[in-house]
Amino acid sequence: MNQAEVSKLVSKLRIKVPAEPRKLRSPKGPEGRIDKLRKTVTGLIKYERIELNHNRGDEARQYAERLISEAIRYGDCHKPTMDVANYWLLEKELIHKLFKVLVPRFENCNTAYTRMLNAPRPLPSRVDDKVVLELRGNPYPSLVNRQSNNRLLIQNVLLDAAKYDYRQSKYAEMAEKIGQREEAQALEKKSKEPTKESSNESKTPEI
Repeated sequence: MNQAEVSKLVSKLRIKVPAEPRKLRSPKGPEGRIDKLRKTVTGLIKYERIELNHNRGDEARQYAERLISEAIRYGDCHKPTMDVANYWLLEKELIHKLFKVLVPRFENCNTAYTRMLNAPRPLPSRVDDKVVLELRGNPYPSLVNRQSNNRLLIQNVLLDAAKYDYRQSKYAEMAEKIGQREEAQALEKKSKEPTKESSNESKTPEI
């Protein structure tokens, strides 16, 4: 069987697949590994955006891509495809979502059905690198900031407010220092001026 015939049997994934499977530790061995991946694929189809470790997300992404690809290619009337969906989706109501919601969304899509982005990593931390795995077209706000100079973004609004508070505190400190300096100069000038009695005594003639 040549490559052209194989491509007719199995659709090509639109993501990069590593040469070796990712390492997923589980005390149950290979069975526990598959259970982890099934739970991850189920969570991705259900919530459409999940945060997890890089290895687990990258490995589960391949199975999610294959599941959606086969659902688009064969539909819900194809028994082998239904068996695959029934195996990977632990919550059976998600099978309806796969064929009735995700297939119409992605049937004309020319890119990958999923997207994986690096999540912020707290420092110091010993945890593995975190990623956000999501389905394209999900109802959540985009994680990709395409308008970095937009002053209405929440981070820019907070930064502007912090800058304003900082300036106001510095202006108050400067005004207080100026007031203290002027007060000190006034006291110093007053201490150097001769009193009225001493000036009158100096004017009284001697007998």
